[in-house]
Amino acid sequence: MIKVSIFYPAGGKFDQEYYAKKHMPMIAGMVGDALIRYEIDRGIAGMAPGTPAPYVGMGHLFFNSLPEFMAAFAPHVTAIMGDVPNYTDQRPTLQISEVVEV
Repeated sequence: MIKVSIFYPAGGKFDQEYYAKKHMPMIAGMVGDALIRYEIDRGIAGMAPGTPAPYVGMGHLFFNSLPEFMAAFAPHVTAIMGDVPNYTDQRPTLQISEVVEV
């Protein structure tokens, strides 16, 4: 299984409600059954006590494999990226990871 994580840095506009109720469900609808599940994180604190979180929000999309993700996501990338300005003015960072079960 792979996890596609999108990190949104703190310091700018980020509409948590839009992200949770519009953007992520839109992606889920577009990629269909290839998506196993998705999760949303809201940053609340940094490593040292009293410091802010480095990321205001994070989204995680779970797929069986990288090829399945690419096949499901690629046809919709323009629409998905076009929706980003509706909830943030920050440039997100993306990471694809293999999920290691322990």
